[in-house]
Amino acid sequence: MNFQIWGLSGSLHTQDSNQMSFAEDRLHYWITAVDQACNRFHIDSEVSRLNRGEGTVELSDTLTLALSAAQRASDLTEGLCDPTVLASLEALGYDRDYDTLGTLDDSPVELAPSPGFASLHFDDATRSVFKTPQWRIDLGASAKALLADLVANDVAPGGGVVVEIGGDVTARGQGPEGPWVIGIAETLVITGEEPRITLQDGAIATSSNEVRTWRRGEIVVGHIIDPRTGRSAQSLYAAATVIDTDCVAANAFATAALLWGEDAGWHIAQAGRSARLVRHDGTVEIVGAWPREEAA
Repeated sequence: MNFQIWGLSGSLHTQDSNQMSFAEDRLHYWITAVDQACNRFHIDSEVSRLNRGEGTVELSDTLTLALSAAQRASDLTEGLCDPTVLASLEALGYDRDYDTLGTLDDSPVELAPSPGFASLHFDDATRSVFKTPQWRIDLGASAKALLADLVANDVAPGGGVVVEIGGDVTARGQGPEGPWVIGIAETLVITGEEPRITLQDGAIATSSNEVRTWRRGEIVVGHIIDPRTGRSAQSLYAAATVIDTDCVAANAFATAALLWGEDAGWHIAQAGRSARLVRHDGTVEIVGAWPREEAA
């Protein structure tokens, strides 16, 4: 099954065709729940109301899950995967659906380091945050990965399943003919010639500086923000792909890899993960126990 969400393509596959009806039900349930909680482009979404609020704010179960995922992503990457970059995203022009951005004027903008996750005073036990004017959040990256994990985990007790959303993939169990076969794409343009690996009970995520970019005058900027500066990431790597046990962690490390630069391999290896890092000239660097790749 193929679907579209947040301007991204996705797909859902099950080991047995008898699982698909239930899998589609869980997919639609979680898409609706996560969209209502986390879509900052909907003025009435929970995160939009939170960004306009102040003081102690109680959270729904779904937004609590999303913030817990964002906190974990931040912790795993020493703060580089940070939801408090919304001010920079909006200053750079990403204040509307990506498909409507076009080319923006290059008027000067004020960019500053992000407040960081700790500024939220998030308490998952009480399902609350303390909203101050100093922070507003965008949960796009971690919420996308969380959605893949939530759907896969719901469906997995009935058999193998794969959920893919915009390059983030969660696999549970096996496919109809053994381990799932996953293509490794460096952009959102799929040619069918991508190298392939097998994956079972794991997740894989790719972050790239080549997608979700737009122009401010003659300057190309992108959706990955360096929270240390508030500026659009300028990376040594064009793309980073990371394997982990779940998609939230894989996505976090893939995003951070673009910001770690030359130190990315060291950080990923120290964390016990494996990765495929692609430089702008096409050179591929393998980190850790990356699985054997096969041609399409």
